[in-house]
Amino acid sequence: MRVIFNPDKKVVEKIQQGLKQTGGYCPCRIEKTRQTKCMCEEFRKQIADKNFEGFCHCRLYYKYK
Repeated sequence: MRVIFNPDKKVVEKIQQGLKQTGGYCPCRIEKTRQTKCMCEEFRKQIADKNFEGFCHCRLYYKYK
């Protein structure tokens, strides 16, 4: 298993700017809760799934099997 930033540097820059503006909460989510703090709970659960491969919700991270 390996988790990397999105290879598209423009996406990474945009999401990182959003994270700064929201205090580390996913800029793609309206609610600001512990579950939406980057790295969000949804993606941590996806990382734990050995069969999951893909992007997190906001496309900042990509997980390889």
